[in-house]
Amino acid sequence: QANRAEGPYRYEPELAGQRALGNLCLAYLVTLEDEATVQLALAQFAKADNMTDQLAAFAALAHSARPERQQVIADFYRQWQTDPLVLDKWLAVQATAPLPETLGEVQGLMAHPAFQLKNPNKVRALVGSFAAGNPLCFHEVSGRGYDFLAEQILALDPLNPQIAARLAARLGRGARYDETRRGLMRVQLERIGASPSLSRDVYEVVSKSLG
Repeated sequence: QANRAEGPYRYEPELAGQRALGNLCLAYLVTLEDEATVQLALAQFAKADNMTDQLAAFAALAHSARPERQQVIADFYRQWQTDPLVLDKWLAVQATAPLPETLGEVQGLMAHPAFQLKNPNKVRALVGSFAAGNPLCFHEVSGRGYDFLAEQILALDPLNPQIAARLAARLGRGARYDETRRGLMRVQLERIGASPSLSRDVYEVVSKSLG
């Protein structure tokens, strides 16, 4: 409450800092998932007069396990469905939710009208955000996140080898992780490397990662 800017939205460095701090506090509060904090976020989502505050409330609620999250996700899409750049944020927020069902939701979003595999921005927003911005779900010990990423790399390689290669690099960092995850990453790298029509870009990343 101490960092709520008064009056209509305007960009000034001091006010931007206030919004950033206030929204960080909001994100922490919503992790409590009690009624009062959720209502605080819902009110900010509904009344925000700028994207910074609305997106912060949206992300806090979309990353929670509260039942309100699905309605907020639908409402945000309905409001911004004609703005491709905002829909990139919509995809990214869902892809980075630290929830057990996130991978399934990401797979479902692959068929959503807001996503196109041939559009690099959409791929970065959904697949890239999941792999780079959701360590809890991407590195889930079953290896399902790695399997999903390998599938997308193989599908993307004929369409956009550069994007596919950048995604493949996420599997080439096994040395940073425990033996189990390192082994699971290697399995997927070998799977990609076995593709008979692999592009030079992806082949280079995979071969270096495999050593």
